[in-house]
Order: sequence, then structure tokens, then C-alpha cells
Amino acid sequence: MEKQEAWSQFRKAGLLLFINQFLHIFGWAIVVEIKDGVVINSYPNRVKFRGFDEKSVSEAYIGISEYMKENSETLLDEANE
Repeated sequence: MEKQEAWSQFRKAGLLLFINQFLHIFGWAIVVEIKDGVVINSYPNRVKFRGFDEKSVSEAYIGISEYMKENSETLLDEANE
């Protein structure tokens, strides 16, 4: 069975924004509700907005690049299993 990961790790890696960029094409997004720094709920939601500001996208892409750098060997090993 796969290990459940924390939303904080997914968000820090820039993956939530990246996924939501794609979902925005269809008018959807994954909403993550946070209270006192802790995720209390998450759900898919219909949205009217499309895209994110340049600063947020740049930060997400940096997070994704850092994640790839730190996890590239593991990702390759998993892909080859």
C-alpha cells in the first residue's frame, strides 16, 4: 500500500498550484482549507477564475524543480519497478 503524504508537502512542492492550473481549463480546482497552519478540509470545486499570478507560478515551478532535484533517483527507481 502506498504511503499517505501531507498536504503541506504537496503544496510546498508546488504541485497543488500546478494541478490547479490544469484543472482551471475545465473550470475546476482542488480547494484546501487551512486553519492555524493545518489543513482541515480539501475538496474539488467549480471555479470561474482561470490561472494564477506570475509570482505564484514562478514560486510553484521553483518548488517543483527542487522536488525533482531531491527526488529524481527515487522517481526513476519507482518508474522502473
